[in-house]
Amino acid sequence: MTQKIALVTGASRGLGLALAEQLALRGWHVVAVARTVGGLEALDDRVKAAAMPGAGGLTLAPMDVTDDDAMRHLCRSIHDRWGGLQLWAHTAIRAESLAPAPSVDMKDLDTSLAVNLRAAAFLITAVDPLLRLGQGTALFFDDPMPGSAFSASYGASKAGQMALVRAWATETQKTAPRVVIATPAPMPTALRARFHPGEDRARLADPRAEASRILDQISA
Repeated sequence: MTQKIALVTGASRGLGLALAEQLALRGWHVVAVARTVGGLEALDDRVKAAAMPGAGGLTLAPMDVTDDDAMRHLCRSIHDRWGGLQLWAHTAIRAESLAPAPSVDMKDLDTSLAVNLRAAAFLITAVDPLLRLGQGTALFFDDPMPGSAFSASYGASKAGQMALVRAWATETQKTAPRVVIATPAPMPTALRARFHPGEDRARLADPRAEASRILDQISA
């Protein structure tokens, strides 16, 4: 492989979109996964509008990360076309309605667990071989929200995801792949707006700047 290949899950908005954009502008070929077709098209428009010399390309994959068959097929396609991955950035996340812990809706909890924990667990099993073949890095994102008031469904599922990822990171310290957990600065994303309504968003970090900072950090 002469071109670096990245998989970004959750690439239609926020940090995921910014990471996919920055990677493409740095010459990577990015497989961008999200359920929202419009968000993926907006990503494609942004990369094309930049028209930077040496920019990479995009493969838009409008898929649901909770669909095991779709994710398995995608990973097989990546293997067959490129042979492996140099980076997997997982930003797909779900936050259901805010509620105090005694009032958590079980359907909301099930959805949060399906997206934030189970999908991450399945993707690790599917993407790990691709990262080993490509001597790649898996990039996840921590969040101080778990344990905050009214965040029970999101917090429990996100904390479970981080426990899973930290176990994987510990297991691969002396082998491949490299597993990195980054903590982004607060950004004006739809997820944050759900937990902080009315916040002065002008004071928050720009997702493009955060994406660039994180990519520089993991490549240093």
